[in-house]
Amino acid sequence: MSVAKPGKVAYVNAHIIDPASGFDGPGELVTVGEEIADIGAKVFDGKPGKDVAVIDCGGHILAPGLVDMRVQLREPGEEHKESLKSGGEAAVAGGVTTMVGLPNTNPIIDDEATVEYVARRARLQALTKVYVYGAATKGLQGKELAEMGLLAEAGAVGFTDGTKAISEAQVLRRALSYASTFNFLIIQHPEEPSLANGVMNSGEMSTRLGLSGIPREAEIIMLERDLRLVAMTGARYHAAHISTAESVEIIARAKAKGLNVTCDTAPFYFALNELSVGDYRTFAKLSPPLRTEADRQAIVEGLRTGVIDCIASDHAPHDQDSKRLPFAQAAFGGSGLETLLAVSLGLHHTEEMKLIDVLRRLTLAPAKLLDLDAGRLAKGQKADLVIFNPHQGWKVVADDFRSKSKNSPFDGQPVQGKVLRTVIDGRTVFESKA
Repeated sequence: MSVAKPGKVAYVNAHIIDPASGFDGPGELVTVGEEIADIGAKVFDGKPGKDVAVIDCGGHILAPGLVDMRVQLREPGEEHKESLKSGGEAAVAGGVTTMVGLPNTNPIIDDEATVEYVARRARLQALTKVYVYGAATKGLQGKELAEMGLLAEAGAVGFTDGTKAISEAQVLRRALSYASTFNFLIIQHPEEPSLANGVMNSGEMSTRLGLSGIPREAEIIMLERDLRLVAMTGARYHAAHISTAESVEIIARAKAKGLNVTCDTAPFYFALNELSVGDYRTFAKLSPPLRTEADRQAIVEGLRTGVIDCIASDHAPHDQDSKRLPFAQAAFGGSGLETLLAVSLGLHHTEEMKLIDVLRRLTLAPAKLLDLDAGRLAKGQKADLVIFNPHQGWKVVADDFRSKSKNSPFDGQPVQGKVLRTVIDGRTVFESKA
């Protein structure tokens, strides 16, 4: 799409929500070039001219662009599933202005050359701002630590083995010890591999469907072990996409003890439960698996109370050949970029969370966690914005996604909340036609 050069732009008649400052009310925002020049209840003189564009927000929400801290980008290596270009187009359609990619590409992001390659490609191809995690262990094999120092110098914002757990306690201990020296963040996929050899949540539903189950204890046991190691090392530790009630309790206790622990979850785990697997729906085959309704409610409560710090899309794009298979053989993962905001807004519409708190978990919280210059509206900040109508309903039709992959567990579901415009560095990169 063509991207206009930014001049001076005034966004008027907006309902501005900025979790960083707590601003939540009618206001105006002015950008000049790539930056925010002014923001407040009344900051524009109301005189559009040749060099000033005025955008009437129609009373809709103007907020910081979303910061998605967990995305599988697939490039390099599997561009047929997703490329930086298609992923960026999907992201801006969902209001995401910054995304962070996992290192499970091909080649794996375990050396500085690959970090730099992705950064160069992203500048050329992606509409969004793209950062990456470095691999915590070489080749994501869980045996030998990657060169975290060199990866950080090249631009890696944290370290993880992606969709694999660092399962050996001694390896994780070494990773945490090294990371604590430099204040690096270790992100763990908390799932004990020896227990996670099933295909959906273990329980009555899996028994009825005749599918092998992954017990909730696979996540719980790994978290409990990991947090013992965090206490030993004093490192920064982040648990990705937690999905069980006990996980929320474990994280809450760790925080109460003063451990440097954070966590996120994905919309899948607060909007769906294991019943979505239904008649062997492979689009609902996720990792971790969808859990029970009690677990779903506990995840909502964890978000409401702030035990769960962030919401990430957990975008895992797959081609048809990977998903249109018998359930046991199908790949794990769901496409989530284009539904991230709308599904998350469900927490507001059901009155389980205030809108500003939902947006905090999608913007400011992940930006602060990863030390990114994003997630806030203030003078001098980069003009990364999203304008959306929180009340506009639409139906998720995965075939209409801008992502190359259509594997959404929300396919066919009604949602409420429509992105109208996405702005990055002062440039409109997405505008809704509907």
